[in-house]
Amino acid sequence: MNEAVVVAVALVVAGGFYIRLRWSRSPQAYRAMVAIAAGYFAAGLFVGAWALHPAAPKHAEAVAQTASERLGLKGYDPVAYFTLSTPTPGVADYEYVYDGVRYRFANARHRDLFKANPEKYAPQFGGSCAMNMSNGVRRESDPSIWVISNGNLYVFAGTGGADRFRQDPQVAATKAAINWKNLKNTPSQ
Repeated sequence: MNEAVVVAVALVVAGGFYIRLRWSRSPQAYRAMVAIAAGYFAAGLFVGAWALHPAAPKHAEAVAQTASERLGLKGYDPVAYFTLSTPTPGVADYEYVYDGVRYRFANARHRDLFKANPEKYAPQFGGSCAMNMSNGVRRESDPSIWVISNGNLYVFAGTGGADRFRQDPQVAATKAAINWKNLKNTPSQ
């Protein structure tokens, strides 16, 4: 259960107990107790409503992602690079975990295409910058900077890396693939 919901319930219950404990006092004290309890109750309702609102942060999103939970391409749809020729944000309703990376898709069709052939659509090197990988460094990429070469998706940390990659994609991809074997389980810089 969400921690905020627990707090809301506790506030409502506390307001009720406060009235019960002070029931035997004078009418003025009783009115004051009711006002205090109403404040607890209102605070509980407010916290509960906030916690249940769709825009409220969820516990799973607040926890630091481990390598096995990492969101690939910063949430962009890997299939859209091939089908739409443009980076397209995915949505949480259409997710699929492949090789320890959670990918999001713009629609169910893209998710199903990916499931059927993840080797074709998954970004090379787990979505790390291909040019940095060819230089022996694992670095997070910007999914808006990308190249499809030889049927594979490569993403880059900057436009300079993409430009250098385009000069000799075969050599850069081969070096990156060799380095990926050693850097796959290391954190990005």
